Amino acid sequence: MSERIAVFADVHGSYTALAAMYQDSLKQHVDHYWFMGDLFLPGPGAANVWQLMQKIAPEYIVRGNWDDLAVRGAAGQMDLDKPSHVYFARLAQWLSTQLPSTVFNKMAKWPLHRTMTAGKYRFSLAHNLPDLNMGQHLFPTNDSANFDHAFPGNEDVVIYAHVHHELMRYATDERLVFNPGSVGEPFNGWQRIQDDMRARYLILTVDSMGISDIHFRHVPYQRDLELVAAEQAHVPYLELYEKQLKTGLVYTHDQKLLDHYNRLYGYADEYRRFQHDLGENGYD
Repeated sequence: MSERIAVFADVHGSYTALAAMYQDSLKQHVDHYWFMGDLFLPGPGAANVWQLMQKIAPEYIVRGNWDDLAVRGAAGQMDLDKPSHVYFARLAQWLSTQLPSTVFNKMAKWPLHRTMTAGKYRFSLAHNLPDLNMGQHLFPTNDSANFDHAFPGNEDVVIYAHVHHELMRYATDERLVFNPGSVGEPFNGWQRIQDDMRARYLILTVDSMGISDIHFRHVPYQRDLELVAAEQAHVPYLELYEKQLKTGLVYTHDQKLLDHYNRLYGYADEYRRFQHDLGENGYD
């Protein structure tokens, strides 16, 4: 008997992309969902994304680096030492106005790593490495030896996310490595491929002999509606999100550009006031 598993990751606050992915998965008659982390930000999806996730009800969830940033930032625990830190902090501050503290508490409890058996194989799930949900150790073009580190034990298959590239490749001993790509922010360094910004996810069909089918899905959605949602939600860094929707490029580590917007809108001072208010009143 076979089972179909929808693996998805890196929603990054795009409700329209997540909703399109979910509707497509229903048409594909999947049996289970696994979520590989990074649910919110920089997109405008908040309560609607969380509500849809409750409907999707993933069987397994692992915590991404942006999930950590959302939790820490909403609690006023971000430093402002670099423009990119201000960027993360101000976005998380905005998210804290859209969601109750119970959501952040639940996200904080998501594990970094899970292992389970599906069909014949033992799977390892992590947003990036089993003990580290950030960094570029598993960038798609890195040596196969790097991917050996993604296996914490004798698992047969690793699934990770984080780099926003769909892939299937091998560790040096030829164990399988998958990445479902990104629902909300697919990346590729080759422009004609980057131009395809449809929502990405992966369907694996597993059975008693192994993996019988591998299907990387590209799902179209209305990116213009995503921009309207961002405008209506008054998300910080709206100009950068609009550029991202049009080009697929992100500016997370463009310190000079982020510093420009931080100064233009006084984002660091806004977050400092937020931290001060939290210190007096606590976060609800």
